[in-house]
Amino acid sequence: MKKIIIDTNFLVSAIRFKIDIFSGLQRICDFKYTICIVDGTIDELEKLAETGNPKDKIAARISLELIKKKKIKITKTPSKNKRVKNVDLLILNLIKKGNFIVATQDKELKREIGKKGVPLIVLRQKKYLKLIV
Repeated sequence: MKKIIIDTNFLVSAIRFKIDIFSGLQRICDFKYTICIVDGTIDELEKLAETGNPKDKIAARISLELIKKKKIKITKTPSKNKRVKNVDLLILNLIKKGNFIVATQDKELKREIGKKGVPLIVLRQKKYLKLIV
């Protein structure tokens, strides 16, 4: 079973563009999967909900509610400092160890993941999800 890691900007973008991530994933994934996020994503969303611009604040709050409502698995990452500054590094370290797909909109993260040969899920045309293998 594959694990789909959703990062912060993917969640916030999907909420802002009113994209149903869950039906989108069902459409593009013809295999068994579980959806998860890294624990640092929760920290980023909480910070964004407090200090982001108004649209991002709303999207971050909705994302946090969605994580609870859909019972998205939160993957614990080994870190000495609980409030890790770079969640992208946590994701890059995590994907070395397993059967992962990463859902992100971050250009640098996409480039690094591409170098590792890990599949990506991205938003296209602010309308739908696309799996890039």
